[in-house]
Amino acid sequence: MHQALVERAKKGDREAFDALARTVGDRCMAIAFRILRDGDLAQDAVQGALISAWQQLRSLRDTERFEPWLHRILTHQCYAEARRSRRMRADVRLLPIQQGDFVGLQMVNDRDELERAFRRLTLEQRTVLVFHHYLGLTVLEVAERIGVPVGTVKSRLHYATTALRGSLEADSRVPSASQERLA
Repeated sequence: MHQALVERAKKGDREAFDALARTVGDRCMAIAFRILRDGDLAQDAVQGALISAWQQLRSLRDTERFEPWLHRILTHQCYAEARRSRRMRADVRLLPIQQGDFVGLQMVNDRDELERAFRRLTLEQRTVLVFHHYLGLTVLEVAERIGVPVGTVKSRLHYATTALRGSLEADSRVPSASQERLA
């Protein structure tokens, strides 16, 4: 189905490209959000990637490779959005704590620690983690999608994993303010 839509879109069929965009849009949004960690920036990156894809679609040689080709454009667009914004925004939400809800509270705490650790990674490290772990792509496929050598992907994965682990361990060693008050 993708291939037929891509062929029609390459010939200038806007409706075919719209159908393609609807088909891959959610996945692109998920990828962009996981790389950028900001919904507004992710939307801008996806929109920019789809516009660039439409403009460059005639240059796509292998219609079966549409999605990897689009992911490469999306990755570059994510990098551009991150450079453009250079901001990190903290979304703080107060959650009510109820009796017996400490398991849920621990899950929220764990998720927040992981989010903080993930934000400390470079954009390039987050990108390879998203493509490798979220999309389940091999190192070779990640290299192809983001347009870097395989060795670079391996290096970024190694350093990202090491940095995540180190960040999580450092956060666990620092007592929180509530723990200090109890001591």
